[in-house]
Amino acid sequence: MYFSPKQWRGLRWWQPGSPDGDFDAIICDGAVRSGKTLCTGLSFLYWAMRGFHHKSFALCGKTIVSVRRNLVQELLPLLEELGFVCEEQKTKNLFTLESGGRKNTFYLFGGKDEGSAALIQGMTLAGCLLDEVALMPRSFVEQACARCSVPGSRLWFSCNPESPGHWFYREWIQKAEERNALHLHFTMDDNPGLSQAVRERYERMFEGAFYRRFVLGEWTTAQGLVYDFFDDSMLQDVPEDAENAMERWYISCDYGTVNPTSMGLWGLRRGVWYRTAEFYYDSKIHRRQKTDQEYAADLERLAGGREIQAVIVDPSAASFMLELRRRGWRVRKAVNDVISGIRTTAQLLKSGKLVICRGCGDTLRELGLYRWAQGEDGQDRVCKADDHAMDEMRYFAATVAGREGAFFAGCVERSSF
Repeated sequence: MYFSPKQWRGLRWWQPGSPDGDFDAIICDGAVRSGKTLCTGLSFLYWAMRGFHHKSFALCGKTIVSVRRNLVQELLPLLEELGFVCEEQKTKNLFTLESGGRKNTFYLFGGKDEGSAALIQGMTLAGCLLDEVALMPRSFVEQACARCSVPGSRLWFSCNPESPGHWFYREWIQKAEERNALHLHFTMDDNPGLSQAVRERYERMFEGAFYRRFVLGEWTTAQGLVYDFFDDSMLQDVPEDAENAMERWYISCDYGTVNPTSMGLWGLRRGVWYRTAEFYYDSKIHRRQKTDQEYAADLERLAGGREIQAVIVDPSAASFMLELRRRGWRVRKAVNDVISGIRTTAQLLKSGKLVICRGCGDTLRELGLYRWAQGEDGQDRVCKADDHAMDEMRYFAATVAGREGAFFAGCVERSSF
């Protein structure tokens, strides 16, 4: 296995005699596919097994599923090849490592929301690795750091860039010297295993702020139109003989009473999802609010007798989902992570896997108006106006198209090193 100079530095920073050996933590940030995860994962586990015995450590990600995918499934087979004895206990979310007469336990944690901090509270740790740290709430990260009270304990962080107003950038990266942390910034050039073809594919997948963050590795503010790359050349007509040619049909819905309700009809053909028709109702314009029953009837007319696999609905629309289920529709709550969903939607649109057909006028109108807005906390936000078709398109992309359409979303939620 060949490592770049920066990866070697990240792997060996903690070793006795290293010029970086006095640091208490390491932060590896930068572009996707730049080798950060391999570097931090191997470094952390080797350090733990070199200096401790019968101690507890934590490997943290946004979810336990992502920790297993990004770290455990990749590293444990490699460590076994190198002579380590690995025993994973999936039901307990932990694994043990044995080598050279030492044995330690590594617990897996997911930091997906503010309630996650309670999961790690009370632990006594000799070290902690936080992968995708910029996706975790501050309360969880601070609690995980506070658990590292064993003498000699150290911290490992890795992440892709977000907004420069992000708390981790302000409190850790900009204060790395104050916190006695080694900061290594990675680019794709730091991954010797990345082919030119793969690199070019990633460069084609992103535009705007996401390109600067995930390809160039910059902490940059999202500004202007959210889908600034979209233009009329990307529009298509509804495929000929769509009624017979489509393999599956779905409907996505952003439900509103005072705010507009938007619904989209999506059909899959040869790996591409087409938005062939839509429904949009603004009660402020029509000066009348509709009931759940009326909107359910509108949805039925949009379906037009087609076999709809499921209706993807705004998860907050409890009463409307109940009405749809009462009428026999298969309903799925939409995945509603806004920023991640926008990334997935943008990549699908840009790659031609998600197509807006001519005639979907309200979607086209909102695409030209949907803009970024900087929150007071410096986090990415979108303007809460002209966003109803945008929301239900995002619901569909995150819940169905990005998962069922064989779309590779590895840079949205990283699947490998």
